[in-house]
Amino acid sequence: MDNMNLVETFSEFKEFKNIDRETMMRILEDVFHSMLTKKYGPESNFDIIVNIDKGDLEIWHYREIVEDGQVEDENLQIALSDAIKVEPDFEVGEEFSQQIWLKDFGRREVLSIRQNLVSRILDYEKDNIFRKYKEKVGDIITGEVYQVWKKEILVLDDEGIELILPKSEQIPQDYYRKGDSIRAIVSKVDMRNNTPVIILSRTSPIFLERLFEAEVPEVFDGLITIKKIDRVPGERAKIAVESYDDRIDPVGACVGMKGSRIHGIVRELKNENIDVINYTSNKSLFIQRALSPAKITSIKLDEENKRAEVYMKPDQVSLAIGKGGYNIKLAGKLTGYEIDVYRDSDTDSEDVDLMEFTDEIDQWIIDELKTIGCDTAKSVLELDIEELVNRTDLEEETIQEVLRILRTEFE
Repeated sequence: MDNMNLVETFSEFKEFKNIDRETMMRILEDVFHSMLTKKYGPESNFDIIVNIDKGDLEIWHYREIVEDGQVEDENLQIALSDAIKVEPDFEVGEEFSQQIWLKDFGRREVLSIRQNLVSRILDYEKDNIFRKYKEKVGDIITGEVYQVWKKEILVLDDEGIELILPKSEQIPQDYYRKGDSIRAIVSKVDMRNNTPVIILSRTSPIFLERLFEAEVPEVFDGLITIKKIDRVPGERAKIAVESYDDRIDPVGACVGMKGSRIHGIVRELKNENIDVINYTSNKSLFIQRALSPAKITSIKLDEENKRAEVYMKPDQVSLAIGKGGYNIKLAGKLTGYEIDVYRDSDTDSEDVDLMEFTDEIDQWIIDELKTIGCDTAKSVLELDIEELVNRTDLEEETIQEVLRILRTEFE
């Protein structure tokens, strides 16, 4: 095997691995230098010339010319009589250069060069991938689903690098098949067994923040600041925003005309309900905004224990709590307060919203009562059976059962 064939093989490997020319030259030089040092000793003087583009590889061994009989190390010195066989004009003390050919080495040494080169390039690639994605932590990337497993999804980026989206980092409503495009943030990058492992996330609050930066120019430019985000992936999210420019309405800018800006984000998050809230340092007002869409009548704060007692009309309680309790849970996380909701005693404390009876009364019955303006238990009890029968499409037996349930609440 000659120099040319070996370098051509290396060039093909370089193209396949997409390593830049300078790096490939450095790796080749290091590999050959290690081999030469092992064969000729660490003090030997060599010059390795690599030209990847032309496929040239030259190795020159330099030795000092000494008087015959004074050679102490053949790797460092050469006798004058041997030197003048190559060039008659050589003199003692001059430097003698000799080209080294791969055919001068044994088959085992050549194979060792190949193995070292492959190992060095693989290590370089792994390190390069690790450094590249370490800088991308917190950034959105787009990839293609390559394989779907029970506990995770294997994603390939545009360079074919493998990325992992664990089940725990997927939105519950996510469903992907091979070949689908997927967006996520780079959550973390680790080295396991000398191999980079890149973890993606679609559930992180940072993913939602990056989506707002992509959809809302004012957020990207820093005119609107995202103060805090809390979310239950796929269900609900609350995001507090602030603008230092009085001319900019941060909530309006984030939502967009007729929701144009936020709709794209909601679709990406599988219809996650997103509440955009105007941030304020006024704790009471911030809690009030965080409990939106519920309207409150008064708040009592316990700063020491970080608790808030919130009073509101009975028909607002269910709105404050929200489906699955997500609204009050996220409001508490966003504001940093443990929130307790109470019915306002200044209104009618004896009244109860009909939605609180969904465990005992079918939703369609409650909806029928709401159509005639009965939103609370007391508003239903104030009407007699005959009037309820006439004004609704409900059977008398059904109305009697509803009245029984409602009366039980006040006994």
